[in-house]
Amino acid sequence: MFPDAGPDDPTVTAMRARELGRKSVVVGDRVSLVGDTSGAPGALARIVRIAERRSVLRRTAEDDATTAEGRLERVVVANADQLVIVSALADPPPRTGFIDRCLVAAYDADIEPLLCLTKADLAGPEAVLGYYTELELPYVLIRPDSDLAALRALLAGRVSVMVGHSGVGKSTLVNRLVPEAGRAVGTVSAIGRGRHTSTSAVALRLPPQPDADGDPGWIIDTPGVRSFGLAHVSAESLLHGFPDLVEATVDCPANCQHTADEADCALDAWVAGGKADPRRLASYRRLLASRSGEGDPREPERNPGDPLAGS
Repeated sequence: MFPDAGPDDPTVTAMRARELGRKSVVVGDRVSLVGDTSGAPGALARIVRIAERRSVLRRTAEDDATTAEGRLERVVVANADQLVIVSALADPPPRTGFIDRCLVAAYDADIEPLLCLTKADLAGPEAVLGYYTELELPYVLIRPDSDLAALRALLAGRVSVMVGHSGVGKSTLVNRLVPEAGRAVGTVSAIGRGRHTSTSAVALRLPPQPDADGDPGWIIDTPGVRSFGLAHVSAESLLHGFPDLVEATVDCPANCQHTADEADCALDAWVAGGKADPRRLASYRRLLASRSGEGDPREPERNPGDPLAGS
């Protein structure tokens, strides 16, 4: 990818050079090319060097690093500045468990998160925003007929990777931002699950806006996912995805694992004192449990009375 490329620069077809060995090239990588970079029909260049990555967003199929799926890390994108977590407010309903996972991955990769709530014409955002009220998480609301100026302003000058469950309207949003993208759009099944429409990650240059100066930015559209495994994230780093709970751990005894079995864990008193939402602590402990092989991150988990829970 060429973050400095202009809208009129040619699209270059290139293949990885043999001398790179097994080093993989992922979307977002900045590379050095040799050969024909004219972009003419039939022209082919070679990728001979991959620049050092500023950030790497990863995920695994499972949370448990003792399993084959948990040990297999997948690099989602390199050199992203911002993770845009796309979640529908209805059809399918929002799942804060999945959002929590994305936040952990973003903080672990040192990428800023942005919550993008779609289908705001079908339901209000109060329940989701109330769940994250202590985080001051930046967000945008998207309706089918809404102006995207606020979102474009948050994307400008950045490389933003968009992730979300299938069916949340991510591809529709991408097509509105980049009309020539032509990303496939699907429907939501009768059981509330979206059908996978995007099959590969692709970097798209945002078009310049008449009333805005400067770099409009890039977006990287990714295939819809059903899980966001965190086996690559240490238990200590896992807590960074829950900044509303971090302060409480100062009062925890040495080597506290912060699980429900820890009798002296200060997190329980913190929540009981009204300093954090109990659902946030429950979500954090679910992630801790899943690292031990308890539960399946690929299947939704719901707490009684909490329609937002689930991965």
